[in-house]
Amino acid sequence: MNLAQKNILIVGLGVSGIAVARFAKNKGAYVTVTDMAGEKELASCAPIAHKLGVTMELGQHNIETFERADLIVVSPGVPHTILPIKRAKAKGIPILGEIELAARFIREPLVAISGTNGKTTTTKLLGNMLENSGLKVFVGGNIGNPLIDYADKGESAEIVVAEVSSFQLDTIDTLRPRVGVLLNISADHLDRYPDFESYVSSKGRIFENQQEGDTAVINVSDPLVRSISKDLKARKLPFYHQGNDLEETREGAVISWGDSQTPPSITIHTKENPKRSLDLSRVNLPGRHNIENVAAASLAALAVGGTLEGVQSALNDFQGLSHRLEYIATINDVSFFDDSKATNVDAVARALEAFSKPVILIMGGRDKGGDFQTLKNLVHQHTKKLIIMGEARDGIKSVLKDACTGGAQTTSTMEDAVLLSYHAAEPGDIVLLSPACSSFDMYSGYAERGDAFCRAVDNLKKH
Repeated sequence: MNLAQKNILIVGLGVSGIAVARFAKNKGAYVTVTDMAGEKELASCAPIAHKLGVTMELGQHNIETFERADLIVVSPGVPHTILPIKRAKAKGIPILGEIELAARFIREPLVAISGTNGKTTTTKLLGNMLENSGLKVFVGGNIGNPLIDYADKGESAEIVVAEVSSFQLDTIDTLRPRVGVLLNISADHLDRYPDFESYVSSKGRIFENQQEGDTAVINVSDPLVRSISKDLKARKLPFYHQGNDLEETREGAVISWGDSQTPPSITIHTKENPKRSLDLSRVNLPGRHNIENVAAASLAALAVGGTLEGVQSALNDFQGLSHRLEYIATINDVSFFDDSKATNVDAVARALEAFSKPVILIMGGRDKGGDFQTLKNLVHQHTKKLIIMGEARDGIKSVLKDACTGGAQTTSTMEDAVLLSYHAAEPGDIVLLSPACSSFDMYSGYAERGDAFCRAVDNLKKH
């Protein structure tokens, strides 16, 4: 793909937009960046774009600019259904995402991981497994390092591992991962998609260009994943829970659950590694969903050249990631966990299932169209009291206020939410931030929200 002397329009001046602009400039393209936000709102990115020498159109989208482009690259945060993009499509102008553009310049084997929940943990864990297997790995994509950075810098890894969101899959064309991983599908981003079926279809695109010789790692315990992966051309490596009444498969990973005295186990059976078990006794990842992530990462690692020894050593050392069921502190025998990355209803369900002790649950933020009704039973089983904040607080309260004995209370700040939770807790209880909403009503992202929670907990320790 030759970008030299081409008019490249980048829609969205974020981290990936800057990375694409730099890449296209280095390839000799004429680059324009457009964003509906103004220069003040883009204070962290606009100065970098100025230094790159690109043309910037901020505060509006000029349809004429879209129609004059030779190629349009859409950032994940920008819906590909906006009018200027529709007009450009009607004129036959190619519309790509950053992941698709990067993949066209990458020759190394690509492993792509998607799913509603668990993508980042699985991606990072998989990268560690491959590195511990002695392979040189680049880990990027939606995890924070744009994939185009790898293509731009001319690095030479043996394997490229990428977290891929549904928004990024919306703008693929030829993307063909050597190994595609689909962890799970549940309702999310319904503020962006017209319906749930559209979101499911988007997730399924991770496999659409795979051929024989490629590998699909699939969670066949998830009925939606199982359904959309029925007719794949690629080799299937399923993972599932023992006792799910699924057919015996020749290859894959079976998760067996122990009791309170014994940890769960994963038995892997592939043509390269027949009937081998992983030792999970040192795995520091709470929750059943994280054992699924371990199974998926292990199968993907082995499928692309990793070793069982590398897989096991990575499991032994992996400490989890910030803001994902992260233990923060214990104050007077009340334990605090930061799960700010839980931005949808299913993620909160998985977090609650990870605890056997009573939970005081902090929820709320900007509603993404989730069905809070589906949390009623789990909130009733696990939660003593709800503390709710953010734009969605009244809606959540109206649905879940009677689900727990302690009721629900709203507040406007994280500091107050943590304080109210602590006062509602008894020794042995859990205070859990697991919002089920995006953070953009009050914060720049889930990480800033999680950091605010941690600061509030730290302030409690000082008093």
